[in-house]
Formats: sequence, C-alpha cells, structure tokens
Amino acid sequence: MKIRYFPQILMLAACSFLLAACNAGKADPKAEAPPPANVQADLDSNNFKVDHPEQFPLATAVEYKAAPALNVTGVVQPDIARSVPVISLAAGRVLEVKARLGDVVKKGQVLMRVRSNDISGAYQIYRKAVNDELLARQQLQRQQILYEKGAVARSALEQAEDAAKNAQADLEASTEQLRTLDIDKDHPSGIVDVTAPISGVITDQQVTNASGVQGLSGPNPFTISDLSYVWIICDVYENDLDAVHVGEFADIHLNAYPQKVFKGRIDNILSVLDPTLRTAKVRLEVPNPGEVRIGMFVTATFYGKQAESRAAVPATAILHLHDREWVYVPIAAGHFKRLEVVTGKMLPGNSQEVVSGIKSGDRVVSNALALQNTVEQ
Repeated sequence: MKIRYFPQILMLAACSFLLAACNAGKADPKAEAPPPANVQADLDSNNFKVDHPEQFPLATAVEYKAAPALNVTGVVQPDIARSVPVISLAAGRVLEVKARLGDVVKKGQVLMRVRSNDISGAYQIYRKAVNDELLARQQLQRQQILYEKGAVARSALEQAEDAAKNAQADLEASTEQLRTLDIDKDHPSGIVDVTAPISGVITDQQVTNASGVQGLSGPNPFTISDLSYVWIICDVYENDLDAVHVGEFADIHLNAYPQKVFKGRIDNILSVLDPTLRTAKVRLEVPNPGEVRIGMFVTATFYGKQAESRAAVPATAILHLHDREWVYVPIAAGHFKRLEVVTGKMLPGNSQEVVSGIKSGDRVVSNALALQNTVEQ
C-alpha cells in the first residue's frame, strides 16, 4: 500500500512547489505605490509637517492687475425724454379702449374712442361762423356799391369792411378747432378717435371702458415710452462717488439673464444727496435689445478707480472650509502652513483672484484639497 501511493505524493509536492514559485514571481502593487504621507501637527494647529512633500506640487502666485469693482443695485425706468403722454383734447365718455398697459403700439394706431359733446359744440360754432362770414361779405358788397354811388358815407363802408374781416377771423378759428379735434367738417361725428403720437410701449394707463376723460384739464389717459433706450437709477454712497464719473461705462447684470452683461453709460450724477442714507442718484443710459423691462432690479458694476495689483493662483489652490477660504504655503522643508485668504472673481485659465492674504510671488500648494484630505486622515 505504501509503495502504491508514493508517486501521487511526489506529484502533489511538485505542484505545490511550482505554485509557490509562480506566486513569488508576481509583483506586489502596494510595493510600487509611493509611501503614504505621514502628517505631524505642529504646536500651531494650522502648521503641518509632511514626510513626503513631493506629493503636493507647488504653484507660484502671479500678479494680476484688477480694477476695483463697485457693485450697486438699481431699478430700470423709462427714459422720460422718450416718454410721450397721449392727450384727448375732447372731454367725454370712453366708448371703447383698443389698447392696454404693456401693449406695443405704432404711431397713428387708435387707442380709444370717445363720445364728446365738445364735437357738437365746435361744429355749431363752425356753422355759425360760416353764416356770419357769408352775411358780412354780402353786406360789404352792398356797402361798396352804395358808396360808389354816393349813397353812404365812407365810415359805413369802413364798418362793413371791419365786420367782414372779423367774420373771416372767426371762421378760420372755428375751422382750426375742428382740425385740432380731428373732425371732418363735411361729415361731422360726435365720436373722437384718440391715436398714438409715437411708436412704443404703453407704460401708463388711466382709463377704462365707460370712464370719463376731461380733456387737457384731466389726467392723460395713456403714456407711451420708446424703450429702445432705458434708464437705470442707482444709489451710490457718498464715500464711493469717486469711482463714478459721467461718460464712463458700467456693467449691468440682470437677475433674469445672469449670463448676459449689458453696458450702461453714466448719463448724470444728481447733485443732491439723500440726507438719511447719504447716497446720490446715478443715472445710466442703456441700449435695450428687448430683454430689459421696466421695474427690473439690476446690479451695476463701476470700474472708475485705479487698478490694483493682486495675486492670482490656480482655482484648485483655494480650499473652501467652514465658509472661509484658505491656501497652504510652504514654510520649511516638509512644513506647510494654512493661511486664510479673501478671494475675488474667477479668471481665465481656471485661475482665481486673491484680494488679500498672499501676494504675487508667494508659493502655494496647487491642490489644497489633496493636502487637506491627507491632514484629516
């Protein structure tokens, strides 16, 4: 029995030897990886010592010339120089309103129809003036004939001439009144069509159907504004007025279109300050491609002050932690220190502006999050 099982035992031993040799030839992946960094905290909780600092490459902060930005809020308003009131010269009752607040209208478009007693009164005055002028002209002709025959004195002819001139003046005045009220003297009507004096947007409406209009003595039924240009009125504090100059341009940001930047020209800085808030009204004129609407809140950014020198680092060098921002800087061989910084806007090339905390030429860890993760382990 022992002799019969000996070959099998030898074969199992050979297989075990070959398997051990194969396993010995394979490389250990953990042996190829760099050794983990060992972090030791200094007495200062923001200082760290790292055994393998080469795992955290450094980047040099470069100089960035930045114009200080002054951000203020403002409201979009119509340009009053481009706003025209719609006037109804005839007083009366509104029969029909053909336009509404916010509508885009064309010049000459009918906005409302008014039934007015002023029309009948003006037409009656016109008809009376026509009759008086005809009678005065006929009397003048008779007086001329009589004067030529010596039947009347020169004074009678002069009186007839004066009466004819007065009658002609009254006729011209009544005709002009009909023209002002847009009445056809050959086809008079008691209804007046009130039309738009310019093309634009109705920005104010004071009438409804069946309401009354009082002519020039009452409020204007409509106001039409040309919104191709609009005003933005901003409040700028007294201490910041040195950053605002008439004729310069500001960036306009709308909440509705955060990706778009509009340009506004500073048109006027009002001379009177608010005595309570210590702010001055600054007016900007902005071309309107159609997106800017009356009443919108905007943010205006002014760049009037001189440019300042600031630092710019890779965005990955900024660590956002507990609502604060930090960078890691080397202080000795294998030693790093965490510094709090104040950052600005993002820059091209995935860089970020640093307002304070470091200066250009300082070296920082290019990937602050990687070092932070190592510290927390």
